[in-house]
Amino acid sequence: MPAKPAPIKKKPAAKEKPAEPEPVPEPVPEPVAEPAPVEAPVEAEAAPAEAEAAPAEGEAAPAEEAAPEPVVEEAAPPPPPPPEPTSAPVELFLEDKNDTSVSIIWSQPETIGDSGLDGYTIEVCKDGTDDWVAVNEELQKSTRFVIKNQTTGDRLKIRVVAVNAGGRSPPVALPEAVLVKEVADRPKVRMPRFLRQRYVANVGAKINLTIPFTGKPKPVVSWTKDGLPVDTKRVNIRSTDANSILFIRTSARDDSGVYEMSVKVDDFEDKCPFILQIVELPGPPATIKIVDTWGFNVALEWTEPSDKGNTVITGYTIQKADKKTGDWFTVLEHYHRLTATISDLIMGNTYKFRVYAENKVGISEEAIVTETEASILKTAIEYKPPSYTDADHSEPPKFTTALTDRATTVGYSTRLLCSVRGFPKPKIQWIKNKIPISNDPKFRQMCVQGICTLEIRKPGNYDGGVYVCKAVNEHGETTVECKLEVKKPTGPDADVEEES
Repeated sequence: MPAKPAPIKKKPAAKEKPAEPEPVPEPVPEPVAEPAPVEAPVEAEAAPAEAEAAPAEGEAAPAEEAAPEPVVEEAAPPPPPPPEPTSAPVELFLEDKNDTSVSIIWSQPETIGDSGLDGYTIEVCKDGTDDWVAVNEELQKSTRFVIKNQTTGDRLKIRVVAVNAGGRSPPVALPEAVLVKEVADRPKVRMPRFLRQRYVANVGAKINLTIPFTGKPKPVVSWTKDGLPVDTKRVNIRSTDANSILFIRTSARDDSGVYEMSVKVDDFEDKCPFILQIVELPGPPATIKIVDTWGFNVALEWTEPSDKGNTVITGYTIQKADKKTGDWFTVLEHYHRLTATISDLIMGNTYKFRVYAENKVGISEEAIVTETEASILKTAIEYKPPSYTDADHSEPPKFTTALTDRATTVGYSTRLLCSVRGFPKPKIQWIKNKIPISNDPKFRQMCVQGICTLEIRKPGNYDGGVYVCKAVNEHGETTVECKLEVKKPTGPDADVEEES
């Protein structure tokens, strides 16, 4: 396939060369902090060259270019302040070491600033010289670094510097030079369990505390009390290869404090503090007074003792004494408040009171006594017996159990039963076929505790009928009734029984 011929370029017709525009003054560039790139002027010169290029074919040439507007010059802003370096790193520690390397760790600076933090430079210097050399080629980003390829036996001074756009910060250095040597066994204090919180002893007691430790080579043991070296006149320290003994022959309250044992091997150290508290009996309460007296009661109020025995007060003991006898009696023990009400005092007596303080050692040897006395005065008592109204138990008679119909045989005795209640006790009357039953010996009437009984002895043919029991009292009356059927006997002996 033949190649496509290239298009023929036509030369534009000759035209009159337009008049060159007058040069426009260039605007004054604003000052910047950094120099402008080199390529910027080239692009600026290329722009007017493209503007002066001849118009393309078929386009009309501009008749006249518009004159540019004048540029107003603005006041240049003040240059920004230069960045500041960070503050020094903090808390630089020796983490580990061996025969050829040393590992350190630190914390970032407290003040970093707007320019940020680029990294850290670790510098070392042999002990006895001031020739500091950086050991990291690039800035260290983390806060931990291992200084490698060191000579065994050298003593190195180590420091760390923070770096940012503002430059180097003040350095932070280890307090002592580090010996490049591996430690066989790091020192460690093995604090007994009973010393991990607080050790309490009474005044005058013998203190003998043994605290074991480990470490190779043999650690250097030191003791402090409240941050200062212990007084060897009061405290004896004896250390062996495996433990250290703190001994006080006769303890006093001044021996109380925070003791700290330290074991050190080369640059490694372990510390362990414990609290020793020497306590004794407290003093009495500071003040006491009688606040009020009423009836058979007295209100007391007191304040805490000024000397608590180097421990907390656990309670109070309150006692009273009658002025007549002068004997003291305990009314409250292990009482926790500073106010109390003493009750059940005897009328006509005068009392004094005293209070003891108590802590874990015991009760104070002395007590504080009230300066004033409390008198329980006699008062006239007029007894008025209470008045009572008798309860009204009035009730009309009422049968609680009614009579029931019965059947019996001639010659066989029978009973009619019912029960009645009412107050006053109702009067009972029995009625047979509407005729009251009087003192007929054939009938026996009884009424015991409301149970009414009518006994009919050997009834005959004419003793059947309707029986009524009537109960009457002043509040009303009531009746119950039943039917009694008297049957004739049957059998061969029936006639004989009737004749008899």
